[in-house]
Amino acid sequence: MKLSIIIPCYNEVSTIETILKKIHETVNYEKEIIIVDDNSNDGSQKILEKISDDKIDQLIFNKKNFGKGYSVRRGIEKATGDIIIIQDADLEYDPVDYPKLIEPINKDVADVVYGSRFIGSNEKRVLFFWHSVGNRLLTILSNMFTNINLTDMECCYKAFKADILKEIKLKENRFGFEPEITAKIAKKNLRIFEVGIKYFGRKYNEGKKITWKDGFRAIYCIIYYSLFE
Repeated sequence: MKLSIIIPCYNEVSTIETILKKIHETVNYEKEIIIVDDNSNDGSQKILEKISDDKIDQLIFNKKNFGKGYSVRRGIEKATGDIIIIQDADLEYDPVDYPKLIEPINKDVADVVYGSRFIGSNEKRVLFFWHSVGNRLLTILSNMFTNINLTDMECCYKAFKADILKEIKLKENRFGFEPEITAKIAKKNLRIFEVGIKYFGRKYNEGKKITWKDGFRAIYCIIYYSLFE
């Protein structure tokens, strides 16, 4: 079993080296790390260029800033592993949770595994009330259209059997990736699992990027990809 770890990166100069170190220290699976830099302008690119080849298997630089979804698509195209997992370049999600996400697939009881910030007893940073309300409302709306019972559709941590993910044609360039992929896997006869994860969220002055505009786009994606594609 080989794990492909896709890391979309945009302006994460203060965290990109740390998340790479954490992955190499905690992940014992055979793995490849694919970093897609989305035209960072804060010095992230210079740091990535200096990191040795044994720390990054594939390094891709977007010619302009397209968004997380676009970067994830480029990573999927390059992935050669049996399982693909999405890892943000910040420190909100901890690679120590990889076994939880991977083992249901490795045991062949699941095809897709979602992490959830809202279930389980793992530590979670206390942050914005209205963000959590928004996330839960988007998840409820998504569940209504997909008829699956997720608790955290917007969670970054998602693991997929690679052959399944590579067959899905994705279009969203920004954070619409989350509701789009959820709508599309829900239409297939797949075994979807969910596991509780740690969450060390951050505030906007610490680098958080998703905004209320992305919430409205998520509503559109939920409806469009559930009903019209």
